[in-house]
Amino acid sequence: MYFKKLVFLPVLFYAGMTFAQSEHICKSTDDMAHAEAQAHARLLDFRSNPLTQGYDVTYHRFEWSVNPMVRQIGGTVTTYFTAEESGFQTLNFDFDPALTVSEIRQRGVLLSFEILIPEKTLSIALPAPMAAGSLDSVSVVYAGQPPLTGFGSFVQANPAGNPALWTLSEPYGARDWWPCKQDLNDKIDSIDVWVRTPAAYRVASNGVLVSELEDDGDKVYHWRHRYPIAAYLVAISVTNYAVYSDFVPVPGGDPIEVLNYVFPQDSAFAQSQTWRTVPIMQLFNDLFGLYPFADEKYGHAQFGWGGGMEHQTMSFMGGFSHTLQAHELAHQWFGNKVTCGAWEDIWLNEGFATYLEGLTHEYGLSATPWSDWLTGKRNQVTGQAGGSVWVDDTTSVNRIFSSRLSYSKGALLVHMLRWVLGEADFYMALRNYLNDPEIAFGYARTAQLQTHLEAQSGLDLDEFFTDWFYGQGFPSYQVQWGQAGERIALQINQTTSHPSVSFFEMPVPVRFRSAGGEDTIMVFPHQFSGQYFEVFLPFEVASVEFDPDLWILSAGNTVQNNPAVSTRDNTGQPSLRLYPNPAGETVQLEWPGYNGKPLRGEWADASGRVLFAFVLNGPLSEISLRGLPPGAYTARLFTAGSPRSYTVIKQ
Repeated sequence: MYFKKLVFLPVLFYAGMTFAQSEHICKSTDDMAHAEAQAHARLLDFRSNPLTQGYDVTYHRFEWSVNPMVRQIGGTVTTYFTAEESGFQTLNFDFDPALTVSEIRQRGVLLSFEILIPEKTLSIALPAPMAAGSLDSVSVVYAGQPPLTGFGSFVQANPAGNPALWTLSEPYGARDWWPCKQDLNDKIDSIDVWVRTPAAYRVASNGVLVSELEDDGDKVYHWRHRYPIAAYLVAISVTNYAVYSDFVPVPGGDPIEVLNYVFPQDSAFAQSQTWRTVPIMQLFNDLFGLYPFADEKYGHAQFGWGGGMEHQTMSFMGGFSHTLQAHELAHQWFGNKVTCGAWEDIWLNEGFATYLEGLTHEYGLSATPWSDWLTGKRNQVTGQAGGSVWVDDTTSVNRIFSSRLSYSKGALLVHMLRWVLGEADFYMALRNYLNDPEIAFGYARTAQLQTHLEAQSGLDLDEFFTDWFYGQGFPSYQVQWGQAGERIALQINQTTSHPSVSFFEMPVPVRFRSAGGEDTIMVFPHQFSGQYFEVFLPFEVASVEFDPDLWILSAGNTVQNNPAVSTRDNTGQPSLRLYPNPAGETVQLEWPGYNGKPLRGEWADASGRVLFAFVLNGPLSEISLRGLPPGAYTARLFTAGSPRSYTVIKQ
């Protein structure tokens, strides 16, 4: 879901928006605060109902009747389920007591039931205990006016005077309008959706439209979806839609339909905008694998809300900006194919979708420069000193969907993982994560993502996630440098904005420029504040720039030319020279101050991963770089004082 920073519309009203004038997001913070203030009875503190354990949902058949002029629903939900424990005899669904159940049947036999009001649970007594692994079904007939919770779980409105009805269940709203199992542990294997509505209206939903049949002045729409789906992603939207399609080419395969249901009054504008989804999907297909539901469809259903919601195979759209289209499409991989397994891990949905939105700028699919997008996210995050990507209060929808933390800081966390791992390992690790049979079309936690990142890269990311995921705040860097001949000395200090993290260990990129236009970027494995580094450059440095490509989430950084830094060798620490730099297949280590004692060292890549150890046993040694790819490397020398680091570029 996407709720952004510019213009927000109230959940329940459509103000004749002009889409070209504003950009909307998937869940407005104003709307969230309003929803939480509605009533103490709706504190939205539901996580996972312990009463709904003991069974696995395999299939739902929805048969609903709705009229977009009236905020009501009626119909039958048939659930096929498998018992997970022997002696299973009580079937519980999450269900709001505002709705009324008229009967529940199992193979034509009426069953007894009760609605547990404080627990918001529909409890059904099965006629006999079930054996573990056995399959059965029940049909619940119900009707009523769903409550107004969350972002508007079941809303009736009149955009531009035309009646419309839509649902938006994330995170806790599915139980408001149908009996469900609303946790993040059990996806529904497949669904069929039948909706009856007056013939003037069309119904948008998940999957493929199988049929639309006229019946006694009504139309009955049948949508079929044959992929696992979380309860909060099941959705319907009903109004007098205009319909058209875009198509995404797939090399060697059938094109993917992008089915657009839009308000008639906005049809011309929508058609001038939705084509943007075509190149965006092509980019995501290339980076992360083919769109997960390619044999069904992707789609947009316009609704009267100031943002968007990534309902599986059909995103509900409050507008059609480039950013909103990219964000909601990205969720089909990150959020729908693989769904966060707990709301504390919502960044696996929203942080990734926000970052993929950013990638469209990097790849030139938008007029917004990539650097401007990164700077905007960085400024938003660093506008406050604290806050973690990890959601420390899942009772608050406002905290779960924090634009600053779950979206922007989550996106920059993804960006830094890309920096630490490198391009090839980063994208391969994400494809492995999305295709892992244990989590593909299922649920994942942050630890499972970390496992794939580590397996692909060989890195230990425990400290990284401790600092950047669980920890709060961000670092500020103070870089001092000086030059003596070809030797450049740097001292890099760091302070942090929040006491939860004392130091953020990161590879730090620094650009050196000469007055004549020569420049190079070197990466320093920064492991403690005050760390000292030396490099050798064949030109006189005129300026030094910290993190020129905006890889690290930081603020308040300073760079100072301090000639005293280059005299640090007078402290008695050994002075070395590494040449040539840039190097070829070998590099020479010259140690004029050799005192007869061996000096231990390590050779590491730009991420800080140790590649091999070495020992200096004389004033001149040679290190082979054969087999190493081009890039920045660091020689770490363990002297009597602080460890010394020297960066070398291999061409």
